Amino acid sequence: MSESDAEVLGRLARVIESRKGGDPEASYVARLFSKGRHRIAQKVGEEAIETALAAVDGSPDEVAAESADLLFHLMVLWADMGLAPEDVFARLAEREGTSGLDEKKSRKG
Repeated sequence: MSESDAEVLGRLARVIESRKGGDPEASYVARLFSKGRHRIAQKVGEEAIETALAAVDGSPDEVAAESADLLFHLMVLWADMGLAPEDVFARLAEREGTSGLDEKKSRKG
């Protein structure tokens, strides 16, 4: 990820955070927050399915667009749960250099 990619995610996280408690009539993110975590999680699931379907039947451009929607809604969910992107990145960094199979086994017990 380039520095500019990280900056985009940081800016987006700040905008999402700033919408907490905002006017649901003026902001889509504020509307999601007002509907609660269940609805936010539901949107993440919907966007994940749309991304998967685009991967099967769509073009790379469609997958990129759906992936952006998925990441956006995932970031709203993180914010609702008090997580920052850095919290997720730290988990990824902890797993770096570990076999995916070994990491998955470690979560089973």
